[in-house]
Amino acid sequence: MLVPLSNSPRDYAWGSPTLLADFTGRTPSGSPEAEIWFGDHPGCPSTVDDGSGRTLDVWLGERGAAPLPYLVKLLAAGSSLSIQAHPSVAEAREGFAREEAAGIARDAPERLYRDDNHKPEIVVAVSETFRALVGLRPLAQTRRLVAALGSSAGPAALAEHLAGEDESAAMRTTLAWVLGGDAQAEVEDIIAAVRQAAAPEFSAELAALRRIADDFPGDPGVVVALLMNLVELQRGQALYAPAGVLHAYQDGLGLEVMAASDNVLRGGLTPKHIDVAELLRIVDTTPGPAPVVVPSGDVLDVGIPDFVVTRALVDGEARVALHGPAIALTVRGEVEVAGAGSGTSFTLHPGMAAYADADERELVFRGAGEVFLAQPGIG
Repeated sequence: MLVPLSNSPRDYAWGSPTLLADFTGRTPSGSPEAEIWFGDHPGCPSTVDDGSGRTLDVWLGERGAAPLPYLVKLLAAGSSLSIQAHPSVAEAREGFAREEAAGIARDAPERLYRDDNHKPEIVVAVSETFRALVGLRPLAQTRRLVAALGSSAGPAALAEHLAGEDESAAMRTTLAWVLGGDAQAEVEDIIAAVRQAAAPEFSAELAALRRIADDFPGDPGVVVALLMNLVELQRGQALYAPAGVLHAYQDGLGLEVMAASDNVLRGGLTPKHIDVAELLRIVDTTPGPAPVVVPSGDVLDVGIPDFVVTRALVDGEARVALHGPAIALTVRGEVEVAGAGSGTSFTLHPGMAAYADADERELVFRGAGEVFLAQPGIG
């Protein structure tokens, strides 16, 4: 079975007013458009465009099919997303059970665990560049950046918290101090120093931090962002955010593939609820380089069972074998997709997607363009 999918953009405040509209060839709505979801997640399931008006979760349920283990999104960031991390499977199950037992409504603003799954995710740059903060920067580099901020009270206190031989412990202590609520004067002093600092080694980071500070005045998340790797992906490059890794996408159009979950623990740059203690319980404070994904041929595989992503560059014809239910999303050109099992075919333009069950065995793409295909992992 092969069917087209569609969905409406979600209007989160950080969304771009133009990126998704331009990408899909629509007139901008005049409001921020942040994400388009392709999948059966109950938070915003896709519509199956077979004339029935059914959503994909209902459509799959009627056929006795299991829910998809992954979710595909087009993400259009006009400003920084919240700094966030996601739990492991074990942490999600424990947290979900705890909040269920406490009677916290699943749509309550203070709810942290809306399901019992983890949420590792890959993001692939679809625009020419896509900028992101991902993971905690190697501590030696961060110490040089903090030194470049000068010796006023805020930077001096930050340098003191970052001292010590145990780098992970230093990062955890620093996060607790920044987010704990008692360091606001120091936070504001650090932000003021960021606005005045000149450091050629960190010119891109300082420029990004100034933009964030303009959008989130006085937010302690600005200092958390100062601790993180700034990465500028070129079109087609990808990042991976596994459990516990802090990340905050900054600007650009990206393709996200993630485990089917909505569990988010936030660490700043948001008016939403932040539970500092729970964030510190699940966050990975090990400093290191940004987790860039190196593809194996046309495959992005991070070794988890939830998803694997395949890139199909179509110049005439391309074929992708299926080992499970798949979602294909076109990001460039005009491509006809056909199911080898059903013989069904239709044309996909940028931003259009299709669902195929495993009975199709193979998808055949014809035309000229670029398609990304998600299906369950094989590792």
